[in-house]
Amino acid sequence: MQFAETQLQGAYVVSLDKFEDERGFFARGWCHKEFSEQGLRPWILQSNISYNRNKGTLRGMHYQKAPFQETKLVRCVRGAIYDVIIDLRPHSPTFKQWTGVELTAGNYKMLYVPEDFAHGFITLEDDTEVIYHVSQYYRPDAEAGLRWNDPAFAIKWPEKVAVISEKDANWPDFGQS
Repeated sequence: MQFAETQLQGAYVVSLDKFEDERGFFARGWCHKEFSEQGLRPWILQSNISYNRNKGTLRGMHYQKAPFQETKLVRCVRGAIYDVIIDLRPHSPTFKQWTGVELTAGNYKMLYVPEDFAHGFITLEDDTEVIYHVSQYYRPDAEAGLRWNDPAFAIKWPEKVAVISEKDANWPDFGQS
């Protein structure tokens, strides 16, 4: 695997090393040792699947509050998404900054999301499916989020929002959560 740090400290785009032949290819999609060697938290306790019927479906911006923060490893396995993360670590040099990465079924890239980052995505195609592995079990009492269009971050979404849950549309602005 190849690890390319994003502009946000501690967040990585992970690309596969593909071994190709006439059958197709083989690649390692997860390796505890390789993630550890990068200084990343190599624990997966839960795996989630998000199926989205329509282009323009927005999910986010979600995170888990202390002491139940989670890391995520996100991959789009059908369709395409624009995946967005926001650094919420007050002592980080990239605090309150965001970045977006296009993850598609065809590019096989993954996004490693550190603890204390908000995470969300918008679908770029109909019938998009996303798998993400997390380092903590989901705790409803630790669930939190930020509004997808909070002016504190001014995220530039590449697609118009067509579908969003009431909860995601009504998360508070930064500093009000």
